[in-house]
Amino acid sequence: MVKAVVATGPDVPPQVRDIELPPVGPGDVRVRVAAAGVCHSDLSMINGTLAPRFPLVLGHEAAGTVAEVGADVTKVRPGDHVVLNWAAACGECWFCGQGEPWLCSAVEGAVSPPSGATLDGGELYACMGVGGFAEELVAPERSVVPLPASAPLDLGALLGCAVLTGIGAVRNTAQVREGQSVLVIGLGGIGLSTVMGARLAGAGTVIAVDRGTEKEELARTAGATHYLEADPKLAKQVRALTDGRGADHAFECVGKADLIRTAWQSVRRGGRCTVVGVGARDDAASFNALELFHFNRILTSSVYGSSDPDRDVPLLVEEMEAGRLDLSTLVTHRIGLDGVAEAFDRMRAGQGARSLIEIAK
Repeated sequence: MVKAVVATGPDVPPQVRDIELPPVGPGDVRVRVAAAGVCHSDLSMINGTLAPRFPLVLGHEAAGTVAEVGADVTKVRPGDHVVLNWAAACGECWFCGQGEPWLCSAVEGAVSPPSGATLDGGELYACMGVGGFAEELVAPERSVVPLPASAPLDLGALLGCAVLTGIGAVRNTAQVREGQSVLVIGLGGIGLSTVMGARLAGAGTVIAVDRGTEKEELARTAGATHYLEADPKLAKQVRALTDGRGADHAFECVGKADLIRTAWQSVRRGGRCTVVGVGARDDAASFNALELFHFNRILTSSVYGSSDPDRDVPLLVEEMEAGRLDLSTLVTHRIGLDGVAEAFDRMRAGQGARSLIEIAK
């Protein structure tokens, strides 16, 4: 038996429950979870944005120590530190063959598959194939990414989603160049990681936007040169900071149609608007045919930062070890497994950045 945070239905507060893990199969790895970040996608599992099956072990952004490996596992061994990869690509489908593992067909259809674990003898599902809000978990070998022992294991958890997604959106999807101007709307863990990515890319003007002024210090620490409160006239304010043109790049990190529209309107002619936030299917954004032609802007999304974790996690660790990337600034609350419901409340209120669940040392 291990303890895990389990959601039993939409809008039902999650609870810490005892669950039974499955045996480790030939291609599986059992991980003793050290830390897990509370991401907005976890909240989306229970607030109606997404529609997973229940009961569900929440959590997908996690890191820990390998406790046991199956007979066929060659990637890691007991004692190794690992980051969990919620978008573990199959390596065999058409998208994987095109070098786009973040679009893997196997991942697309398996948002929260059965975990193999049980609750009171009944089947349990794993949030985004991980179920990281647990003392231990069992995952396929392809779902773990080795983490150097020199990297802090607690902050390593953030590499599993927020940092890969935010920095990846800047580096891989939008390919921001040195000196360009960047707008980031929404400053949760992913939005702040996007600001960090813009700074690492050498962006000139980095404009961060959120509700109220609470996030300003976090944004400036992450690398923002300007901070604006969300406002209906935001596009005009952004143009005033970018020589009247608009930003070269805008990143919408919330997943709301009105904010996507605002981000798009804040981009210069020929600029790029990248949607990073995960929104609801009934929240429609609209554009007329003439403006699409006239402004010549690119509107795209970034799935998992267009990242290949096996390639990108080591690169991010290099940035950390060189002192260019300080992930501790993303963590505003450290909690236990029993603090997830309160972390969701803070998230709904737009308070803080990442809540980090500390489970094991």
